[in-house]
Amino acid sequence: MKSKKVIIFLVAFFIVLSAAFMTYFYSVTKIKTKPLPYLGETEHRIRPFSFTNQEGQTITNKNTEGKIYVVEYFFATCKGICPKMNENLNNVYQQFKGNDQVLFLSHTVDPEEDSASALKAYSLQFEADPKQWFFLTGDKQQLYNQARYSYLISAQDDTSGVSIDQDFIHDNHFVLVDREGCIRGMYDGLVAKEMARLIGDIKILLQSK
Repeated sequence: MKSKKVIIFLVAFFIVLSAAFMTYFYSVTKIKTKPLPYLGETEHRIRPFSFTNQEGQTITNKNTEGKIYVVEYFFATCKGICPKMNENLNNVYQQFKGNDQVLFLSHTVDPEEDSASALKAYSLQFEADPKQWFFLTGDKQQLYNQARYSYLISAQDDTSGVSIDQDFIHDNHFVLVDREGCIRGMYDGLVAKEMARLIGDIKILLQSK
């Protein structure tokens, strides 16, 4: 009888100890979580935009209001960095698939070739939900201006050697935008560790009000 009481006491003790440890661990982890930085000049915000998605629908900044979203620039016929970038982006997408608070915006830098139907065909290899992952085309100058002045994406040569435009080709970075239209991070789309950081940062923004 006495041994039974001892066992019950020990079980209860370890339950209390485990609960105390988990509470401490959570509080320490929470304290160590640093807020994400704001990129760009003070009060930098994403400019209004209007592009066409893979369904032929008009997508504007109204569609992203109050949402967290990831941005990239690519082109469907790219044989250089784009396949690896979109493979990595798809891994991030899979982590948040079905979450209507997280969107993905893939802009083409070659709108002459990348029509809505071409982007639709391209998107199918990722089974991308057109309500969550937008493959966008439109006016070339507007696409490029949005890259430079909204998303702060700079030009970079493509390793495929295919030149779309001497003025601007595309960049290997993904951009994370918060619910207020502020840039909160840039990530090398070719590096797996950077994708883990991107996933973690999206989760931070989801938890913040």
